[in-house]
Formats: sequence, C-alpha cells, structure tokens
Amino acid sequence: MTTPEGAAPAPWGDRWAGDRPARWWRPAPAGGAASRRSALRLLLAGQAASSLGDWMATVALMTLVLHVTDSATAVGGVLVLRLAPTVFAGPVAARLVTRWSRRRMMLAMDLVRIPAVAVTPWITELWWIYTWAFVTELAGMVFLPARDASIPDLVEGDDDLATANALVLGSSYGMIPVGAGVYALVAAVTGAEGVLAAARIAFLVDAGTFVASYLAVSRLPELGTATSAEAAGGGRFLDALRLPLVRSLAPAAAVVAFGLGALFSLGVVWVQEVLDASNVEFGLLVVCFGVGAGGGLVALRWLPRHDLATVRAALVAEGAVVAVMSLLATPVLALTGALLFGGLSALVLALAMELLQHRLDDSARILAFAVFHTVIRGGLALAAIGAGVADDLLDEVRWPVVGHLASTQVVLLSSGVLVGLVALVMVRDPDAPAGAGDGAAR
Repeated sequence: MTTPEGAAPAPWGDRWAGDRPARWWRPAPAGGAASRRSALRLLLAGQAASSLGDWMATVALMTLVLHVTDSATAVGGVLVLRLAPTVFAGPVAARLVTRWSRRRMMLAMDLVRIPAVAVTPWITELWWIYTWAFVTELAGMVFLPARDASIPDLVEGDDDLATANALVLGSSYGMIPVGAGVYALVAAVTGAEGVLAAARIAFLVDAGTFVASYLAVSRLPELGTATSAEAAGGGRFLDALRLPLVRSLAPAAAVVAFGLGALFSLGVVWVQEVLDASNVEFGLLVVCFGVGAGGGLVALRWLPRHDLATVRAALVAEGAVVAVMSLLATPVLALTGALLFGGLSALVLALAMELLQHRLDDSARILAFAVFHTVIRGGLALAAIGAGVADDLLDEVRWPVVGHLASTQVVLLSSGVLVGLVALVMVRDPDAPAGAGDGAAR
C-alpha cells in the first residue's frame, strides 16, 4: 500500500477496513443495522457449526477414552478436563483483551483448536488424548467471553440483544442432541469394531467446523480493540470480581450450573432406579429439556429484563422444580419437570448475559464474561463429579413425610434446595445506576 509522501502508513487493522470490497480474509467494515445483522448471522452460523462438531467430539472423546483404557474412572477424567481450564482461561482472556481486539482473540482461539482437535485421536495414549483435549477446552474458554462480549456491537436495541443471546445459547446447547445423534450415526456405520475410526471421523469433522467458525469470524468487523491506556494498565481477572453486578450474578450462574451438572450426572440412574424406566425415557427427558430451553428463550422477550429480581425469581422456581422432580415417581410428571427445568435454566443464563451486556461498558464486559463462563464450566464439572461421588457414598434414607428416598433422590433434592437458597440469599441487585459507562466505575 502506498501513502502520501511524509504520511505514516495506516495501522494494519485500518488497512483492512477501507473502501475495498470485503473478502473472507478481511474484516467487514463497521456499518449500519443491515451490516450488523449480516455480521451477527455470520457469527451465529459459525457458532452453530462449531457447536455441532464440539458436542459430536465430546461424545467421541468419552467413547475413545473408554476404548483406550477400559476404565470408567478415566472417562470421568473427561469431566475434569472441563474443569481444569477454567483455572487458567479467565486470566488468559483478561490479559489478551488489553492487547487484542475481541475478533482477533476469537480468530486466534479457532486457529489453536483446529490442529488440536485434528491430532487428538491419532495416538491412542491417554496422556496424548488428555493433553490435546485440555488445550482445546482452554482455547474454547478464552473464545467464549470474547464472543459474548461482542454481541451488543452486532445488534440494534434491547429486543434484538435478547433475541441474539437466545440464538447464541440455542446454537450452543441446541446442538447437544444433534451432535450426539450424528456421532451415533457414524458409530453405527463403522460398527462395534470401529470405535477408533468413528472417533477419528468425529474429530476431523469437529476440526472442519472450527474452520467454518474461523471463516465466519474473519468476516466480522473489528470488535472492542483495547486502547493504549487499557493495554498499559493491563487486565486482571480478579478485577471483574470487584464489580457488584458480577458478584451478584456469579452465584446465579454457579447454581444453574450446579443444578444442570447434578441432573445430567445422575439423570440415567434416576430414570432407571427411581422411575423404573428405560433409556428411551431418558432420551425423552433430554429432548424435553431441550424443548423447554427453547421455550424459555422465546419467553424472554415478554419478561421483565435488566433486573436481578427476575433472575432471582426464575432461580427460586428452578430450585423448586429440581426438588420436586427428585420426588416424582412417574415418567409423565418427570418429563413435565424436565420441560420446566430446561426453560428456567435457559432463561436465567440469557437474563444474566443481557444484564452483563447492558450494564457494563466495553472494558469491563469481557472480564465479566470470563468470570461468567469460568463459573458455569467449573460448576458443571464440579457438580457432575460431586453428585456422582455423593450418590456412591449415600445409602437409601427415610425422612419424615416423604418416606424412603434413594441416594439419587437425596442428592437431587439437596441440589434443588441449594439453588433456591443461594438465589434468595446471594442474588441481589447492587445499589448502582445501570447506565452506559458505569461498568468501569463499579
């Protein structure tokens, strides 16, 4: 590129944003509502693709580990891999945001995940599989705060923001049954003796979906480039915990994750031993959870938002649903509970996301989302492991009024009560104005 004599060359990022037609390797120039909607559609398409591959590879990873080790404990280690990166990812994301734009962070994390996923199943040693699974999860934990902090820059108005959050959550978690189903199809084609072949196919497909995510993100405009003052000051993960709003929402995210982790960890046991039902009913339970989550996201548009009172009410209701579900003895009532539980869980997460996006300014937002995703992923893993251990240690108990309870029921009942209590005691709206730019001051 040539410049007028004596003029300094344009910064590299600015060279990409001129009047030249956009290409997949260049960020699209920031523009009006139409260009923002186009950018949001690109982001959602890329996230839907990568989520499909991610859940497909998650099932393949557990199957591969069991095939390599023939150990249920080693399979449980997969859950630990979901937990361990949370210790590192938040501080990493906090540091990167002061040096890179959010778009560059997302691109870099996709570039890490593509080869990490692709090489995972080609050496059948447990240390190798765990190492690359850890790297993949760590990169994902840095990607997610950058993604969620970028959504307000790609929408117009609060209603569009609510819809965008719902679509992002739907693209992430709605792909759970789809990804599991695609892997089941691959496994059926390769046969019982083709576990390794099925895993390799699944991981290669996952790598391909991260390529799709990279291409989608590469077309986004530059998002949230740090100022030189922010870069000089540095970003610290613990700074987010000093924000009253984050301190109020972190317990909400934690107990939602706790309820989800406990229910998914013990769901099969509960269905088989308490409801005396089959794996088909468990599959229906998962489907009802997904349908309920979709309903909760749709209902978001008609509920009061930007208010922690709504989050607290939904959490109390969710705790009550989990507690009552633990005592239900018929599949029909359990499926109804799964619908309600899915709807309330999705509603709480979407409300929390919108509160962080609405009340915090750009410099505080990504730090807050680093905490948000750290708490959710860590809570899911800890609850899944802890609920399984508690179920193994407990025997059947007899309580007044309710009578005999299996250990699974005791754990689920306790988790439901905990969700409600934490919501009532810890989820409080901070006494601070909710205006633009107040996030850094808080």
